[in-house]
Amino acid sequence: MFPKSNPILILLMALGLTACSSIDIFKENTEIPIRKPYKTFVIINKELDMPGFNDPILDEIVKAELQAQLEASGMVYERERPDVVIRYHSNEDPRKRETVNNFNPYPFWGYRVYNPWVFNPYNNFYQPRVSTSNYELLQVILDFIDPVQDKYLMTLTAVTEVSSPKGKKNKVSKSLQKVTETFISLNNPNTK
Repeated sequence: MFPKSNPILILLMALGLTACSSIDIFKENTEIPIRKPYKTFVIINKELDMPGFNDPILDEIVKAELQAQLEASGMVYERERPDVVIRYHSNEDPRKRETVNNFNPYPFWGYRVYNPWVFNPYNNFYQPRVSTSNYELLQVILDFIDPVQDKYLMTLTAVTEVSSPKGKKNKVSKSLQKVTETFISLNNPNTK
């Protein structure tokens, strides 16, 4: 019924984001332009009980926050004849990062000019220290679909990093807020 988004394209765009933990928004899959302001919406995940996240508690939070944010902007939730259909899903990709620390606790030749007892080329004091940290590349993806023409208005993807399970809920909330703000600004003809 609806064309699938390309997850490979989304991953390629997100590869450069591993060095920072900001939230970046990408717009894609625009099949038709927004010609009128959309005033009513429906969330398919809520109506069909379709999970968009691996964690069911986080999924329920996203359903509630998405509806609340759009209603706060003046849109109305309409099950029967909505102007726009919204579907959300996530891509939660666990990853590892290696950090190289070239700090040596001793000067290259020891504390004196040259001391063969301090400097030993076979000693591992001069090897860089490598540490590994785990993180998750998180993508919150929302599809905005015109139900009359059955085509994408747009797909908005928020990409960020999550370094701890405690911070995941906060990052998802902030990502969701940025995506809805982007859609609202594009949906409002006064800002164009």
